[in-house]
Amino acid sequence: MNVDLICPFDANRYSAARQVFVTRSGDALDDVPGSLKELARLNNFKGELGAVLVGVDGVLIGIGSGDDPFAIAAASEKLPDGDYRIDGEVTEQSLFAWLLGGYRFNRYKSHSKPFDPNDHDESGTNELPPSPCLIAPDGLDVTHACRVAEAVGLTRDLVNTPASDMLPDMLEAEARAVADEFEADVKVITGNALLKQNFPLIHTVGRASAVEPRLIEFTWGSPKAPKLTLVGKGVCFDTGGLNLKPGNSMALMKKDMGGAANTLGLARLIMSSRLNVRLRVLIPAVENAVSGASFRPGDVLSSRKGLSVEIGNTDAEGRLVLADTMEYGGEDHPDIMVTLATLTGAARIALGPEVPPVYCDDEDFVGQLLSNAEKEADPIWRMPLWKPYDKMLSSPIADINNAPATGFAGSITAALFLKRFQPKDVTWAHFDMYAWRPNAAPGRPVGGEAQAIRALFRTFSDRFGHSGN
Repeated sequence: MNVDLICPFDANRYSAARQVFVTRSGDALDDVPGSLKELARLNNFKGELGAVLVGVDGVLIGIGSGDDPFAIAAASEKLPDGDYRIDGEVTEQSLFAWLLGGYRFNRYKSHSKPFDPNDHDESGTNELPPSPCLIAPDGLDVTHACRVAEAVGLTRDLVNTPASDMLPDMLEAEARAVADEFEADVKVITGNALLKQNFPLIHTVGRASAVEPRLIEFTWGSPKAPKLTLVGKGVCFDTGGLNLKPGNSMALMKKDMGGAANTLGLARLIMSSRLNVRLRVLIPAVENAVSGASFRPGDVLSSRKGLSVEIGNTDAEGRLVLADTMEYGGEDHPDIMVTLATLTGAARIALGPEVPPVYCDDEDFVGQLLSNAEKEADPIWRMPLWKPYDKMLSSPIADINNAPATGFAGSITAALFLKRFQPKDVTWAHFDMYAWRPNAAPGRPVGGEAQAIRALFRTFSDRFGHSGN
């Protein structure tokens, strides 16, 4: 994320900056310069979402009905270089929206010609984008907006990267880079060492891959601070295993490490903001591949907790690697544990791609979380850990089945499976996220997406404060 798109308040630059007028659909434009109003008439500008019109006396940005809190990202997506200031009320969310418009995932594009905003060539050449700089009004926390944007950018980049460059070893390297930036302590358990140290489910899911499975761990913060453990599903590619996915279902499975990506983005935000927590990040990193070493439907596997698991479907692998990791994470007796995972298609059927469900039995914590989600425009929706459905996980030969035969309540039963591994007396929240945008919006291109991490960060900040160091 290009954080140079925002400049802290500078009186001279602010007064000289080109003015941006934010307009809703159908606005009369009575408060804009006459030349700009006439330009709008000549160009049939109606204030529709994402519309941008540049004139000598300012810029018009359309925000449609005004329902999209990040609509002004269209400005930084489309405007040429220069300094700008926004007419009217500007908040830290406005700064964040402006930064969102500067996001590009162009790792695999060549840069061979100057940027031309009118060039829509899709031949594979990607021009360097412009850098319109918003001069922030006095009194806004530009640093925080940049930290949030960097966390979102990191998350998106990780999800967008194809599995050819994001298998477990490469995800480990990315996690180490985040940890090293903040001098966190890193520990990684790899390959057969997982069996020796009692992580049988992680090893079993990842053993068919040419790249060894691993458990990535890092810790940061004062040992005396409240303990916060984040667990992110790191299935770097999911073929479905022997229950092989059809091609159209496999096409996006590079994003099955979206839980790990969001975990690393949130961890980066926590550490850069120096929250007063003892942070522990746990990422089981595997590829659910197909080979002679693949685990099979009908197998009965042991878990770190000692519960036996009958495999109803090898494509329900995420809950397996999370189960061992949650058991391990609970041995440290954290105050809060959060699991982030691209776990079920059922969650998308229920709530669509933009609203991840959250499962949590702690009324105070989930209430605070939902309130902050609304404040941050970071949508989540509470779903029930409906106890009567727990019987769907029963097995005639093992303690639990990983995939009920019924197609009912798939996201709920997946959460109930994880609840069997919830540490005792620990506040636990589970997010079943999509981590992907199928449709573009201002500042939010099609591709990997950060979900719930801004709501979570604000909740942790409210609860624990900052260390001040």
